[in-house]
Amino acid sequence: MKTWKKVTLGTVALGSAALLAACGNSGSSSSSSSKDIQWNLTSPIQTLDSSLATDTYSNIIIGNTNAGLTRVDKDGKAQPELAKSVDVSKDGLTYTFHLRDGLKWSNGDALTAKDFVYSWQRAVDPATASEYGYLLGPVKNANEINAGKADKSTLGVKATDDTTFVVTLAQPTPYFEFLTANSVYFPLNQKVVEKYGKQYGTSSEKMVYSGPYKFEKSKGWNGSNQTFSIVKNDD
Repeated sequence: MKTWKKVTLGTVALGSAALLAACGNSGSSSSSSSKDIQWNLTSPIQTLDSSLATDTYSNIIIGNTNAGLTRVDKDGKAQPELAKSVDVSKDGLTYTFHLRDGLKWSNGDALTAKDFVYSWQRAVDPATASEYGYLLGPVKNANEINAGKADKSTLGVKATDDTTFVVTLAQPTPYFEFLTANSVYFPLNQKVVEKYGKQYGTSSEKMVYSGPYKFEKSKGWNGSNQTFSIVKNDD
């Protein structure tokens, strides 16, 4: 299992207006200030759609511009990210994630538990053809849905309110909090996904962001350019 670790604020001076600049195939030094991070990607981004991304470099960028319920820290331990806490039932079958208060997408929309319900159902839906949808296999009915034997509405997830996301597993999975750090488990803004349809995630403008960074408007990714910048997400 690969877990896409994040470049967090710990990689730059705290309190600085840190800029993470990603430059593909350049191999050259930059004239950027000492507060900038110059990053060389050896392969182009394929997509920003977290349901569809399979390559390492797309997932690195997704992992910095978007966020999940949990993340994996420098010591290899699962820690809350968009979730502030999680309760696990005694039988290990029910995970109740309590989201942080006031979460927002980069367009100002509230980020709620319903965004996780939508994202996870989309990931296991055969129509999405997510290659990493199988990583949701521990969730109740996920494998049946992915095989076309059940409707995505039967997935073992529900939002009991805006900040409470309840997951029912098919069987106890002790490493489940590590799985939720994978990008295929990240939330999606349904309104934005449906607005762009098949074009969703094909450029930085056809996206919204939930992570510590977002694309700089004047230096975004148009779907093919090799040089772009991501900057601190104030939200």
